[in-house]
Amino acid sequence: MVSDESPSTDARRIGPSFKANHPLASGPVVQPAPTVDGFVEAFLAELNYGQGVLLSQSTVNDQYLALARTVRRYLMADWLETGARRRQAQQKTVAYLSAEYLLGRQLGNNLLATNLQDVAEEAMRRSGIDIAALRSQEVEPGLGNGGLGRLAACFVDSLATMDVPCIGYGIRYEYGIFRQTFVEDRQVELPDSWLSLGSPWEFPHPERQVIVSFGGHTETTTDDAGVERSRWIPDWNVLGMPYHYMVPGFRNGVVNTLRLWSARATHAFDLQIFNSGDYAQAVRSQTFAENISKVLYPEDSTPQGKELRLQQQYFFVACSLHDFIDNTLPADYDLRRLPERLVVQLNDTHPVIAIPELMRILVDRKGFDWDEAWDITKRCFAYTCHTLLPEALEVWSVDLLGRLLPRHLEIIYRINEEFLDEVREAFPGDEMRVRRMSVIAEHPERSVRMAYLATVAGAKVNGVAELHSQLLRDKVLPDFSQLWPEKFTNVTNGVTPRRFVLLANRRLSDLVTDTIGEGWVTDLDRLRELEPHAEDPEFRAAFRQVKADNKERLYKLLRVRDGLDLPREAMLDVMVKRLHEYKRQTLKLLHIVSLYEGVVSGRVAPEDLTPRTVVFGAKAAPGYHMAKEIIFLINAVADTVNADPRVAGRLSVAFPANYNVTLAEKLIPAADLSEQISLAGKEASGTGNMKFALNGALTIGTDDGANVEIRRLVGDDNFFLFGMTEPEVETLRGEGYVPADLYEQDPVLRATIDLLASGHFTGGDRQVVAPVVDNLLHQDAFMALADFPAYLEAQARVDAAYADPDTWSRMAILNVARSGFFSSDRSMRDYLERIWTAR
Repeated sequence: MVSDESPSTDARRIGPSFKANHPLASGPVVQPAPTVDGFVEAFLAELNYGQGVLLSQSTVNDQYLALARTVRRYLMADWLETGARRRQAQQKTVAYLSAEYLLGRQLGNNLLATNLQDVAEEAMRRSGIDIAALRSQEVEPGLGNGGLGRLAACFVDSLATMDVPCIGYGIRYEYGIFRQTFVEDRQVELPDSWLSLGSPWEFPHPERQVIVSFGGHTETTTDDAGVERSRWIPDWNVLGMPYHYMVPGFRNGVVNTLRLWSARATHAFDLQIFNSGDYAQAVRSQTFAENISKVLYPEDSTPQGKELRLQQQYFFVACSLHDFIDNTLPADYDLRRLPERLVVQLNDTHPVIAIPELMRILVDRKGFDWDEAWDITKRCFAYTCHTLLPEALEVWSVDLLGRLLPRHLEIIYRINEEFLDEVREAFPGDEMRVRRMSVIAEHPERSVRMAYLATVAGAKVNGVAELHSQLLRDKVLPDFSQLWPEKFTNVTNGVTPRRFVLLANRRLSDLVTDTIGEGWVTDLDRLRELEPHAEDPEFRAAFRQVKADNKERLYKLLRVRDGLDLPREAMLDVMVKRLHEYKRQTLKLLHIVSLYEGVVSGRVAPEDLTPRTVVFGAKAAPGYHMAKEIIFLINAVADTVNADPRVAGRLSVAFPANYNVTLAEKLIPAADLSEQISLAGKEASGTGNMKFALNGALTIGTDDGANVEIRRLVGDDNFFLFGMTEPEVETLRGEGYVPADLYEQDPVLRATIDLLASGHFTGGDRQVVAPVVDNLLHQDAFMALADFPAYLEAQARVDAAYADPDTWSRMAILNVARSGFFSSDRSMRDYLERIWTAR
């Protein structure tokens, strides 16, 4: 039996005498305390014997890999020790199942966690190497699409820092989220070859491969006790190979594990076919299997794409559950006690197929009767919902599920049958309710509603902000919350202050430490101690200097990275998030065009504009046509505005391509204004809003998602609120929303849209802007036009506050001081207390 969280050798393969007698068998070799000389020696050893080159002949990539492996050595003793301690204690473990992990670059984070930054910098200096060049060599693993993946990375960081046993499980995509570039202002997706130069932070373990099956059919058999059981006869299978990543806690000697699965063929190569000359057919099974972990979120507008997505989801949860049960638990563990040892957190609906998989393991493999297996399963799972959009609640057609996972569909049918009996008992005669709550939807096609399955099986269901959790109970899953009110709870999201303050904003971190002392990085509530300093002119001046330095760092990066030359003396107004209509990048675009139109029409004198640089960062899903049109239009507006001398130094727009964690770490600390302007009732929580507030940006936003809690904590006077509330949105929608009427009634809005529609930003081409303009005038599903006047009024308040540096600095400092609640450490404490009871 292979051990649990750290890579170790199966003692049975070496022999019992080694395990019993050798002094090193029971624990890791102790790593000596780091010194500069010792670090240089270890680095050169890695360079010589790991990379096989001399320092004088090494490339930057050689040096980066050697440095990474040197830092890795200082973590590994703690990793092995943590694994040994976990195995001995047999504590309850959190299995965090997530299809996404946006980890960011690992070198800086691991230097921070080990407190090796100064030693490593001096060691590289003595070796004649600029460590900044090595940092920039690292390619971050883009194993996520946005906030969901960044949240998962924050959570596993916090669990390690809090010394909570956790294994993060996910997929090692060969190509992560696409690399975005712009060609003639349009998004073009390029493959994200993050593994091409090597990945020194991962540990492959082929000896722990798991077989995952697909297709086929089921048959009924009778076991030795005379009990009828289903037996799955699959058509084909693949191997899941684990790659381990270390997840260090912050300077506490704890290193947890992230285990990512890569798909391999069971029979990768047919020598006979190869020798016959059919080389492509000889490796066909390898290509077919490896497609499963090839690309993050393959485009699913085709039946093949849908099937591949379901293959991905089942592949990684099957690998993960089998790994925990067969390789992590002791061989003689009584699975009746599994809920005492394991809690599985489903990060959105992607891993929900794990529920019937655990039932299949318990009933088909382990011989449990149905009722006992179902009782165990219900106590092992918890579900986090991350959306309020109906289209984002996954459904899988019965036809696809039955073809790909026939046994799981049988299990889902039985779960649903017994659940609907429970509904009928609780609400006799209410067949409409029964239909509404059924896990199996009948229209528009027979399908499985994965959020419903997760709610039926989960011990707890949580939203990710107070407003979101309330809307989840009242509007998304109202029948379920009426049946099981005790199941529903809230855990507001949080972000790790290690990466997104201490690592990303070293200048601010130093100022905070100099002011309130050490310890705040793992106790973020201590930021409250900064409040009195908001009234100190010297502290405000120091705070402004931090922001100015961070801006200069960003501007230098964008000049080199993107060829952008941004004005220095301007408010930095930032909107970075996934490109989706509900997030309303179009509303921000209308604001920019309205400012520009005011100048070119003579309605506003250029000197009356507050100098402002607007920075966007966003990727559109490859198949999301309208989102891509919005990106094109933003870029077209930027081209025109930035080239017009009438607004030079007063208004500029930047859209650096390929926004990711690495760019976020530079952009967020530099921002003055954080744009959080989604339509009320559509954003589940957000985490970017928290990062900006913690780094001293002020928020302009609607009462949506976690904005509600940010505003309550930082105070109305330190937040620029605008727009309709969620009930007001629903009222307007119910009355019949006609955006064209607003266009006719508001002269500023009309002039703004007319300028867009005229082709002014597209060389006179009206047709190319028509999709976005027509959508705004005739649909505007997310009511950008309705909130436009209030948004402009709020931006006027932004201008007035920014004109007084002392006022702005005081507000920004109070945002930092009052945002400690948004630490992911607090989120994890809430999960532990409300959901996992993992301690």
